[in-house]
Amino acid sequence: MAETEKAALRREMVDICRRMNASGINQGTSGNLSARTTDGFLITPSSMPYETMTPDDIVEMGFDGTYVGHRPSSEWRFHRDILRARTDINAVLHCHSIYATTLACHHRTIPSFHYMTGVAGGTTIRCAEYATFGTQALSDNALAALEGRLACLLGQHGQISLGKTLDTALWLAIEVETLSRVYVQALTLGEPPILPDDEMERVLEQMRRMSYGQAPDAEGINDIARPREAVKGG
Repeated sequence: MAETEKAALRREMVDICRRMNASGINQGTSGNLSARTTDGFLITPSSMPYETMTPDDIVEMGFDGTYVGHRPSSEWRFHRDILRARTDINAVLHCHSIYATTLACHHRTIPSFHYMTGVAGGTTIRCAEYATFGTQALSDNALAALEGRLACLLGQHGQISLGKTLDTALWLAIEVETLSRVYVQALTLGEPPILPDDEMERVLEQMRRMSYGQAPDAEGINDIARPREAVKGG
């Protein structure tokens, strides 16, 4: 990756970090963010407020754990391990969003109480077992909870969301927090009904179609939805 590309990526990371705080999913210096490069990854520095952070403060790391610049986030291990293991994604976002963390404090997996649970790639959003922050044990637990998924909760800690881009990782983190809030509120009325696996398979297939820029068209859903230009031309 050329230095100009890394410089642009550093600027984007600072922007995403500030959007994390603006969206309400992060507070103070508790969250962290990483992005893949051709020879390693970039990660936010340890204990630096986002409002004062500049692109030059972003830390460059190798998969061997070496770094250049400021001391990296204390959670660099799970950022490194996830990026190394998951070649399908390029960005890792971690935050302590309020409702996701509320569920994580009870070690609650989010079930398919709502079809949007499928945005994380499966029928549930798992909660990883607790381990001390910054440890290899936490990284190992996160990797297990993320198997076949794009997001997970961390027991008594927070959430992790993944994306092909920084923007998609932020979008997913906000979706996980929204789902967590709805689930916490639904639980006040009792355990909500859970969508069956066969329905969630249909949901996941629809989401896969839409992720490639195609509108869902199963079972006649899209029979009459066509671009207006095509209708005029026909």
